[in-house]
Amino acid sequence: MPTHGSLAKAGKVRSQTPKIEPIPKKKKIPRIRTRRNYEKRIILQRKPGQNWV
Repeated sequence: MPTHGSLAKAGKVRSQTPKIEPIPKKKKIPRIRTRRNYEKRIILQRKPGQNWV
């Protein structure tokens, strides 16, 4: 089975890309997080899953 391009060039772009430090993620306070979940579930009556209809 033929390949697209030579394997010698594999990973060329990723190795050239400069490495940057990730931004530290901030978690919400548990009280705020649970309140938001309550609003979604009870008040807005949203179903679990990706389709929040």
